[in-house]
Amino acid sequence: MEEKLVLAQEWDKTFPQSDKVEHSKVTFHNRYGITLAADVYKPKGAANCLAAIAVCGPFGAVKEQAAGLYAQTMAERGFLTLAFDPSFTGESGGQPRYMASPDINTEDFQAAVDYLSLREDVDAEKIGIIGICGWGGMALNAAALDTRVKATVASTMYDMTRVNANGYFDAEDSEAARYEKKKALNAQRIEDYQNGTYALGGGVAEEIPEDAPFFVKDYHDYYKTPRGYHPRSLNSNGGWNVTGTMSFMNQPILRYSNEIRSAVLIIHGEKAHSCYFSRDAYAAMMEGNPNPENKELLIIPGAVHTDLYDRLDVIPFDKMVDFFRKAMA
Repeated sequence: MEEKLVLAQEWDKTFPQSDKVEHSKVTFHNRYGITLAADVYKPKGAANCLAAIAVCGPFGAVKEQAAGLYAQTMAERGFLTLAFDPSFTGESGGQPRYMASPDINTEDFQAAVDYLSLREDVDAEKIGIIGICGWGGMALNAAALDTRVKATVASTMYDMTRVNANGYFDAEDSEAARYEKKKALNAQRIEDYQNGTYALGGGVAEEIPEDAPFFVKDYHDYYKTPRGYHPRSLNSNGGWNVTGTMSFMNQPILRYSNEIRSAVLIIHGEKAHSCYFSRDAYAAMMEGNPNPENKELLIIPGAVHTDLYDRLDVIPFDKMVDFFRKAMA
C-alpha cells in the first residue's frame, strides 16, 4: 500500500542530536494512500508500553525544524515521539507537491495515531498529539474527530481557515474581499491547468524592508537564517502553490472544538501577532464543552510567535510533560 520513499539518513536537522534519545526514520500511510515520512525519537534504554506523541508543524515547515525539536525534547522526558512531514511536503509522498488540505492534513494526524497504536513499544491507550503554528489548528480538529487522542497541545497556533478567509487580524473579513481572493485563485487555476504546472506563491522573502511588520521580520529571523533554514522547508524556499491552501477559505476546521472531551493545552506567546487565534479558539472550545476541567490556555509573558518554535528557554516543556502525564495516567 505504501509508496517507496527515499529518506535522508544523515542527521540534517536544525538542532543538535541528543545523546539521550534513539533516532530512526519510518514511513506510514494515511487513508488516502499517501505515504508519510517521519522521525521516531525514543528514550535510550526505555522499556516497552511507552506513552507516545505525534508532532507536526509549523505550517510550511518540515520535521527537521520545530516539530523535530519538540519531538526529541519530549523523548528526552520519557515519551516515544513521532515528528512527521505532512502530505505533499518534505520527504512525504503525495502529488502534486506543495498542496494543503484541511481534510487530508487532519487525516495525517489520525494516520500517525494509527501507526503509533500498532507499535509494540507504545501503549495504544496513551497517545497524544502536538501541533505547532498552523498545525495547532489541525491538531484541535483531529482531537475533535479522533477519540483515540488522549491529549492535545496546540503551540503558537494559527487557525488556517480563519487567516485564509479573513486575512491577518481579520482585516479582509468581508464578502467583497473574499470574492476578490477567490476570483484571483480561480484565475490562477486556469493558468496552472494551461501550463501543466503549479505556480509557487513564494516563501519568506530573502530580504525584507526596514518598515516590514514585526511578524514578517520574526518569520525571516527563523526561516531565512541558520537558526531555522532547511532546504526542504517551503517557508525557507519557494513556498506553497498559489492555490495550495484554497480549500481552507471555505471549511472552518474548529467548528466542533467545543465537543472535545480529551485534554487540551493551548500555548501562545503574549507578544505574538498570532495570539488572537489561540485566545479565540480557547474561548470557542470552552463554550458548552462537556469537559472544561481538562482544558487550559497558557500565555507565555513577553514571547513572540517564533519563540515557541525553538527557544528552549521559552517553550514550557516541563508544563507539557506534566500535562501529558496527567492526561494519559
